[in-house]
Order: sequence, then structure tokens, then C-alpha cells
Amino acid sequence: MENAKHIVKRLFEEPWTGRFEAIDEFISPDYVGHDPAVPEPIRGPAGARDNIEKYIAGFPGGAITVDEQIAEGDKVATRWTGRGTHTGELAGIAPTGKDVTVSGLTISRFAGGQVVEEWTTWDTLGMLVQLGAIPEPSRA
Repeated sequence: MENAKHIVKRLFEEPWTGRFEAIDEFISPDYVGHDPAVPEPIRGPAGARDNIEKYIAGFPGGAITVDEQIAEGDKVATRWTGRGTHTGELAGIAPTGKDVTVSGLTISRFAGGQVVEEWTTWDTLGMLVQLGAIPEPSRA
């Protein structure tokens, strides 16, 4: 599964540098991605690329860094951090010029050397607060 960890790392980091080849090579045509920030499942390599491109458009020059990975069986768990400056429109939010840092966790399931399904959870609320799109929650 060391190779699987390397594949997932490439899938997270390379698109942010403009290299999308890993998506075409390692995302299965049957891929289904589950992300609470997306109302419908993400499907196939085209869906994965579209989802990533919307964040790249909102945070051009941003990056995702893989912080830690654990592999077991047919799954790779990846803890990651995304950083960028909001200089492009994202989900109807006009550019703010604000720096944003979010963390997330994704579990990727492999079959036939490709990622066939992923479950992602990430700090969507934190991103929206950092952008000023919603007020910071009050502290008790």
C-alpha cells in the first residue's frame, strides 16, 4: 500500500501545480466521491477534476499538503492541509484577498490500482468564517 499512499499524495498535491495527469490515471471511471460541501456525489475523473478546479479558481496559487497517511487493506487515510489566498470567486463568494487555512481527512478506497471511492470531511465552516462569509461562532 506504499504505492497507494504515493498515488493519493499525487492526487492531492499535483493538480494545484497545474498537473492533472494523476486524476486521469488513478481515478476510476466508476469513482464516487463523498464530500459534505458538495450536494451530490462527485463522479468519475471529470467530476473529480471539476471539483478541484473550482477551488483552484477561488485560490489560485494555493496548495494542499499531505500531512500524514495511514494505509490498511484497500484504504488510505490522508490528513491534509489546504492553504491559499482567496483571489477568485468561489461558490458565489467574491474574492476577499484573505488568506485561508483548512484541514481535512479523506479515506480513499482502491480497486484495480485506482481510487474508486472517497469519503472526505474538512473544515468548511472554518473556511467560510475565514472568508468573512459567515460570522465567527460565539465562544461559551
